Amino acid sequence: MFFSLRNRLFMIFTLLLTFPFLVLSILIPNWFTSIMEERTKSSTIEMMEQYSLYIDSITSQAEDLGKQVLVNPTTQEWIKSEENDREVSDAERLLMKNQLKAELSSMMINNSKAMSVSVYLNDGTGTAGNLPPLEKTIWFDEFYKDDQRWLRSHNDLMADQVNSYLLPLFDINTLDLSGVIKVNFPSSLLENALSKIKLGENGRVYLLDSLGRNVLTGSVDTPENVVKESLKTIKTETNSSGLIEVPFEKEEYMIFYQKAKVGEWVLVREITKSELFSQVNELQRNLLLTSGWIFLLTIMASYLFSSTIVKPLGKLTGAMKLVEKGEFKKAKQLIPSIKTANDEIGYVVDVFGQTANRLDTLIETEYEANIRRRDAEYKALLLQINPHFLNNTLETIGGLAAQGKNKEVIDVTIHLGRIMRYSLNTESDMVTLGEEMTYIRRFMEILKLRYEEALSVSIQEDPAASPLPIIKFVIQPLVENSVKYSFIEKTEAVLRISTKKVNDWVEIVIEDNGIGIPESIVEELKRDHGPHESSHVLESKGRSIGLKNVLGRLKLYYGENFTYHISSKEYQGTTIVLRIKSGEGDLHAEGDSGR
Repeated sequence: MFFSLRNRLFMIFTLLLTFPFLVLSILIPNWFTSIMEERTKSSTIEMMEQYSLYIDSITSQAEDLGKQVLVNPTTQEWIKSEENDREVSDAERLLMKNQLKAELSSMMINNSKAMSVSVYLNDGTGTAGNLPPLEKTIWFDEFYKDDQRWLRSHNDLMADQVNSYLLPLFDINTLDLSGVIKVNFPSSLLENALSKIKLGENGRVYLLDSLGRNVLTGSVDTPENVVKESLKTIKTETNSSGLIEVPFEKEEYMIFYQKAKVGEWVLVREITKSELFSQVNELQRNLLLTSGWIFLLTIMASYLFSSTIVKPLGKLTGAMKLVEKGEFKKAKQLIPSIKTANDEIGYVVDVFGQTANRLDTLIETEYEANIRRRDAEYKALLLQINPHFLNNTLETIGGLAAQGKNKEVIDVTIHLGRIMRYSLNTESDMVTLGEEMTYIRRFMEILKLRYEEALSVSIQEDPAASPLPIIKFVIQPLVENSVKYSFIEKTEAVLRISTKKVNDWVEIVIEDNGIGIPESIVEELKRDHGPHESSHVLESKGRSIGLKNVLGRLKLYYGENFTYHISSKEYQGTTIVLRIKSGEGDLHAEGDSGR
């Protein structure tokens, strides 16, 4: 009696369900803890890196504004007027000071971040009001002796609760230090973005300087010893971001950090492990309690089975193996027929049959949905190009119109009209390579009107490659990027575009003399072109979007029939080679006949 099927099922269920669940009640929380810690670390560091980029954008604008003030002719004239007391009258100095105030007001009005700027001479004379001699002010002393150019949140003569950037004020001809330029930006710019970075219910986040002081408003609630120990460790770390753990008074503090590029600032997010993993500990208690209930339910369930389940379950197992292999029709034939579906076995068999039918239908439906989704992703990638190009062209037209170059405005408008006719033709995404190159020639005409003699373009077309089909807009984003980044460090852009048919492949080469593509971006492109390359392109930002767009669309459309190679040297130029296997395509595009 002890070895009856019912008793054996009881023993099996106890060993297979209750005991494993009891073990998992201990292992799962530990696993969740490690997973949560890893994911918390990755997501936290990612958010902190984004905030660091935001800091860089704010501080870069402050630096740029300070430099504009320094090189402004009115600033330089004011310095000279204040230094040459005998040669310049009081009225002339006052007039010069008022002119400088007007210049600064114009700069502040045009600044999108509500920044303010003031200029102070060594004796304390300033555009926003007079101060004691600068040598007696604390912030100038730190600036002059320790080169501390970034100030913590403070009240200024022009505004309350601001952070500041200090720039030496000197005569650009004699290089004599005359004072300081003080650029203020509201502390709220950094605080509002910082408030969105949250870790747990009680996590704390600060922007600290090298001495552990809050760069923004408010106090630091983290224990002072924890802050000091953390900063000491962070200074020795070579990585710009990471996680350190600091024990203090029976607590383990998790300190996430991100080094900023300015003022030796450090973004710190802090939370104790007990706060972060409180829900996991509660989960473990609930799992242990559930294990006890499962043991009782196992005893009851084992007595509800009978010997009649063996044969149907054997056939059902065989049918499951066929379903696992994807052979749904054979699995339906093997499913045992049950006279009544009122008992558990009959219900299981009936549900399995319905599940197999639904799986078969869902797989076919999903296959069709994938095809439609790929087409939708392709359309989305294509739509990223036109608004960007149109915006740049309209800016060019506006610039020419402002210069009174009516003929050039007409030429650009004609080229733009023909390009838009080509772009807005939605009958097909396929054109011939010759049509695409005609589009590029007109696009280059617009760029030549914009950059004039500074842009040199050479185009070589292989007549054998011109009739071959290709998807639209694979060359224009690369050409636009090449021109854009060539002018960053150089006054002249040299661009070479060529097409060539090599056996069954079409080769498109774009060369420039620009600043080059960093190796990190090239490696990122290789990583992104995986199973979800289109999603990476749609979510990407920054300078690589145009290149990612082109590579993503080509990979999405041609698959294994597309390869590329990028060769780049810093400040020397970049060569991008696209290779597409030639084949037949549907050419329903309007084409371009020169109208």
